[in-house]
Amino acid sequence: MAQREALQPGVVVSVVGPTASGKTELAIALAQTLGTEIVNADARQVFRGMPIGTAQPTAEERSAAPHHLVDFLDPTELYSAGTFEEDAVPLLSNLCAAHGSAILAGGSGMYVKAALQGLDALPADTTLRTQLNDQVQREGLAPLVARLEKLDPKHVAGMDTSNPQRVVRALEVCIVSGRPFSSFHSGVVKRRPWHVVSVGLDPDRAELRRRIARRAQIMMEAGWLDETRALLPHRDTNALNTVGYKELFQHLDGTLSLEEAVELVITRTRQFAKRQMTWFKKDPQTAWFSYEAKNRADAMSAAMAHVEREVKRLQGTPLPR
Repeated sequence: MAQREALQPGVVVSVVGPTASGKTELAIALAQTLGTEIVNADARQVFRGMPIGTAQPTAEERSAAPHHLVDFLDPTELYSAGTFEEDAVPLLSNLCAAHGSAILAGGSGMYVKAALQGLDALPADTTLRTQLNDQVQREGLAPLVARLEKLDPKHVAGMDTSNPQRVVRALEVCIVSGRPFSSFHSGVVKRRPWHVVSVGLDPDRAELRRRIARRAQIMMEAGWLDETRALLPHRDTNALNTVGYKELFQHLDGTLSLEEAVELVITRTRQFAKRQMTWFKKDPQTAWFSYEAKNRADAMSAAMAHVEREVKRLQGTPLPR
């Protein structure tokens, strides 16, 4: 497709929702209809060697629509929402310039926010970060969570305190700045050179439970346990501190049977999906498309029609000043 006029803004279509809700399927359909490409906004799909456990788009899905920021980092490398913002914004801008639109799809709420609205600049001290990470290895996460709770109880109340990278980063910012980490959440939205259309998929509870359980079984049949075994040397990295791998590592350690591990994966994935929905439902700009098993196709069609209509309306419309 020909390069678009530089002054004509494009549209970024953000596809959100809980894990296993069908975001990849909808994103690919939209990319094909709009003649554009997809930028991944899943914090785990960026890593190599983890295609099954992170439900990366398959080779067939990637051939159906080009995907960016997938499968390009070693698990030993650190990657943050701030780094994602630096990578994703130019990509989305270039895709909008070339095709008139771009798709942003994924379930990591902070990554979506980073791309669409931007994050506050945070102070950093890599030496301190290394020291804190070393402390986690020696003493576990609990002492750092307790320290962070004293420095910023507001942030601790709403964060995932089981995620070492987030606990360490928040504590690092508190110590370096002398301010609570939450004080940096100014809510100021950065200007982007494109419009945004946001759609969310919202399966009912029974359907989501069924889809999560079925996907876990499919992933196991696809070789997820062997994939996890190959990743054992990297088990202490942040990339693998995630639902699924942690439980399968426990099975490989002999502390859980395989059946127990898979059931725990399903339970914790449901809990994760609930947290995702709590985050995404905060955005009043997202149009939600709910479905049960019997009307899923109708919901997907309705989401497609909504996006096509909004993209057509917004393409070429001047951006607000």
